[in-house]
Amino acid sequence: MGKLRVLNDEVIRELLDFRRVLSLVEQAYSLKSSGEGSVFPLIVHDFEPEKADMDIKSGYLKGDINVFGLKLVSWFGDNVKRNLPALNGTIMVFDGETGLPLGLLTASYITCLRTGAAGGVAIKHLARQDSERLLLIGTGHQALYQLAGAVAVSKVRKVMVYDPLDYQSSVSFCRGAESRLDTILAFHDSAQASQLQLEPVRDIERAVGQADIIVTVTPSRKPLIKREWLQRGTHLNCIGSDMEGKQEIDEAIFSIARIFVDDLSQAIKVGEVEIPLKKGVIELEDIVGEIGDVILGKLPGRTSDEDITVFDSTGIALQDLVTAKHVLELAEEKQLGTVIDY
Repeated sequence: MGKLRVLNDEVIRELLDFRRVLSLVEQAYSLKSSGEGSVFPLIVHDFEPEKADMDIKSGYLKGDINVFGLKLVSWFGDNVKRNLPALNGTIMVFDGETGLPLGLLTASYITCLRTGAAGGVAIKHLARQDSERLLLIGTGHQALYQLAGAVAVSKVRKVMVYDPLDYQSSVSFCRGAESRLDTILAFHDSAQASQLQLEPVRDIERAVGQADIIVTVTPSRKPLIKREWLQRGTHLNCIGSDMEGKQEIDEAIFSIARIFVDDLSQAIKVGEVEIPLKKGVIELEDIVGEIGDVILGKLPGRTSDEDITVFDSTGIALQDLVTAKHVLELAEEKQLGTVIDY
């Protein structure tokens, strides 16, 4: 009756091109903005706050892509001590015409790449074109992919790295970042990666004041950046807040910023905008719009070099589905993965 293709991370790594994922994520945002993509309600559960959680994201892409599906991802921070990956999950893809299952894919590598690409897309459309100094806050597994996204779309030359828990983690990250970046950007122009100046920093206030772009990628539940530290013209990507109660930046920043999200209904529940909305620092109408509207030219992003811009990225299933569909097509062409007849 049908065929289900099963792909693991080994095959997915062989097939996925970071430049292509950047394009796919941008396409996913555009399809959502044009009405060709729908995001279904998010399901989340905290097994242990800041230590173990899971979420289920699902959606539907119409048109030529014509698939629907879901991704279930879990994050168990203590897995590192067990010599196990902290992030694990599965993506299920179904045909939009027949409802038949098309693919079952491991989700960890796709999640890493599409999240890094999402940060890159936001920088491309919201940061100043002359931005050269990046502050990366957080040194966990996703941090490297956020750095890759920034390098792929900008003129970043200096990267300051701050770990809120352990300075030595910043030192270790900087030592190994260049070679690992070259691996991620293997299909991209990686010359810029070899020219980066990576610097671990202890003084976050000073680093914030020097940064053109700030990327926060932590599980924090208290602000790491204060409003008064920011210089005019800074762009912030808030990546870590993806569950209720998480917060990476001072809510007061939102009162002086142009605010963009990936999905409005999801962001107000679990994103970085959740707390400033609940505290009354901003109202719903203060959120300028979704990043897809900027990509399609429906809304202006940055209006001047003086703007402070914020992108609240909670991650949407459309990013996973468009990437998974692309990988499934490549795997079919190359006859890779395991095919199950049903």
